[in-house]
Amino acid sequence: MGTISSKDNISDNSYPVFFDLDRTLIKTISGKALVVTAFRKGLITGFKLTRIVYLLLAHRFRLKDPLKIINNMLRWIKDMPENIMADLCSESFNKLLLPSILQDARSEIKFHKSRNAKTIILSSSISSICRDMARSLEMDDIICSDLEVLNGYYTGNPQGNICYGNEKAVRLKAYCEINNSTPEEAWYYGDSISDLPVLNLVGHPVCINPDPELKKTARRNGWEIKNWK
Repeated sequence: MGTISSKDNISDNSYPVFFDLDRTLIKTISGKALVVTAFRKGLITGFKLTRIVYLLLAHRFRLKDPLKIINNMLRWIKDMPENIMADLCSESFNKLLLPSILQDARSEIKFHKSRNAKTIILSSSISSICRDMARSLEMDDIICSDLEVLNGYYTGNPQGNICYGNEKAVRLKAYCEINNSTPEEAWYYGDSISDLPVLNLVGHPVCINPDPELKKTARRNGWEIKNWK
């Protein structure tokens, strides 16, 4: 399910803090970083790259259904061996994603951890990337998307539901229930209007460098807005 489970449940004096990954903890998009690295290593053709760039633009400007776009974007890894994908994720993380972590994100995580909070990545990004990011930032858990593997090769399909939109809210509620917490005492940090279901759910919604639509919604609802660098 794309989750690292805590050994200890959230204690009475603790609370859960959930962070989106792309353009919240980092200033880039993890999927784009994977594609760029794959192209540089000759793992995808120029034609596929053009197709992926189109899908990224369509997602950014909401030209098509976001979930369909995400599912279509996964097709480029079809038939890729697990070991090749593992190397690709590692290289993308170390060369592109790790340097893009926002300093304000690091400070916010440290602030919450100093108050005995459990810090969790809640993202549509894939588990291997989220796991490396959580370890680097000394976070507690990940809730993210998994990819289907058959006989050691990726099928190009997700395993289960993509952790996006309403699915984020479903996963957050499940995490809180398992860990003796409630959404009302939880925090969520996100950047996109696609995060609206989970921002509406938690007691402490925080919008990070929000897109125009989310910024408008945040101001209307009185949510906290932060500009991170």
